Amino acid sequence: MFFRSRALADILQPLVGNTVHHVKNSKHLAEEMETCTIGEDEIFNSHDVVSLFTNTPIDYALDIIKERLVGDSKLKSRTLLSVDDIIELLKFIVNTTYFVFREQIYQQLFGTAMGSPVSPIVANLFMEHLEQQAIVTAPLNCKPSLWKRYVDDILEKIKKGEVDNLTEHINKVDPTGSIKFTYEPEVEGQIPFLDTLIVRRDDGSVKLLVYRKKTHTDQYLNFASHHPLHHKLGVIRTLLDRSKNIITLEEDRIKEEEHIKMALSRCGYPDWSIKKVQEEM
Repeated sequence: MFFRSRALADILQPLVGNTVHHVKNSKHLAEEMETCTIGEDEIFNSHDVVSLFTNTPIDYALDIIKERLVGDSKLKSRTLLSVDDIIELLKFIVNTTYFVFREQIYQQLFGTAMGSPVSPIVANLFMEHLEQQAIVTAPLNCKPSLWKRYVDDILEKIKKGEVDNLTEHINKVDPTGSIKFTYEPEVEGQIPFLDTLIVRRDDGSVKLLVYRKKTHTDQYLNFASHHPLHHKLGVIRTLLDRSKNIITLEEDRIKEEEHIKMALSRCGYPDWSIKKVQEEM
């Protein structure tokens, strides 16, 4: 079943992320936010879908996907399957999810399966349609001037005092009533989104920092562990690469690199390992 799902995922993947609202990752978000400004009468806000995968309305999502496939001029270059064949296979896969709990076999009757290769694609395509409807039909007083989404996490910029109105509006967009949103407004001029912390500045511009939850412990793969060296160097490279691609200001980047060195030092990483990765980047 996994390999059938993987094959369908490969066919459908090019349909995802072709909107101005789509965010690929934190690096992409940082690039999108480079020219962002925010007025004194505006606020950053984050909406989150409650259990997107398990609440995605399958029949509605399949209708959306079918419409996208029919309009895909490059589909025949990826597969010999017809649109109807693809939808039939997709319908079979998303409706045959079973699991065992306390020695009882259950079938998932609603939503997409966690862990299936096609689930993120089905959910993403459904959300692309939903967000387009939400933005187009939003009342002028709460229409967001910025809307960036990563799967079920949404970053918006709207007028102050309109968060509740926007939330009420987007909670009515899904005709099945399955999709509901919660929200988190900026606090003291800051809002976390993905692994970034977006900070508004006095002149209306924004800067980005690396975000860590309060429960974060800075525990990484210990250098003394029985893992290949390239795995350990990969930890260093990942942390430094995130700092390089996310953080806006050089002074903040220097502070972040010092934090990384201290955290890795506590995990047993020698200075030469960090210097080696820095020289290679």
